[in-house]
Amino acid sequence: MPNPTAAMLVIGDEILSGRTRDSNMHHLANELTRHGIRLMEVRVVADEHADIVAAVNALRARWDHVFTSGGIGPTHDDITADAVAAAFGAPISIREDARAILAAHYDRSGLEFNAARQRMARIPDGAALIENPVSAAPGFIIGNVHVMAGVPNIFQAMVASVLPTLTGGAPLLSQSLQVNRGEGEIAEPFGALAAEFPELSMGSYPFIRNGAHGTNLVIRGTDGAQVDAAMSRLVALFGQG
Repeated sequence: MPNPTAAMLVIGDEILSGRTRDSNMHHLANELTRHGIRLMEVRVVADEHADIVAAVNALRARWDHVFTSGGIGPTHDDITADAVAAAFGAPISIREDARAILAAHYDRSGLEFNAARQRMARIPDGAALIENPVSAAPGFIIGNVHVMAGVPNIFQAMVASVLPTLTGGAPLLSQSLQVNRGEGEIAEPFGALAAEFPELSMGSYPFIRNGAHGTNLVIRGTDGAQVDAAMSRLVALFGQG
């Protein structure tokens, strides 16, 4: 049986403007790979309600899981929760369990639990909360969509709490070989080898070092024996460098 699939939706004007460099995709890709879930697609959208709704609906219809990051804070441009609720046709309002978590957090911190902070307790009907051990404001899961914060350490904590609840497949194994030749020299035999092992993924990644061209050849798959066999053939074709 093939491994489950996933997509990621990164939300925020600050990502698209270049002001903020996204690190959450890299983290999620690594964690999903270890858990045996294939990350198949990543989209980045602005803080625009209609665009978020459209992207959520497209991704959740195609892939087994969708992970969003960003837009669930206390400010006016944090519209992810409303957009996800709209995508599911679900009402959204301040929910008592989320409100209680936040109220307790701000009480311990000695900070006012004002109207802006109460916005973070707005959860679509039918959603389950995702724990936030860093700053208390919860994410949520509705259908196959996992809605998480954009702040990297909070996103990572939410991923850590969600992944154990998801059924994964066999971990994706990877082996690589560095070849001191350009892609044009190795493309034909490498392509033929890939055709011999259709269940494996093979990719070539060129580099230039000290003015010389080279290529990193990578073989990925869930069957360790097949990966080993393909790598042996690769070494026989191109040697150790």
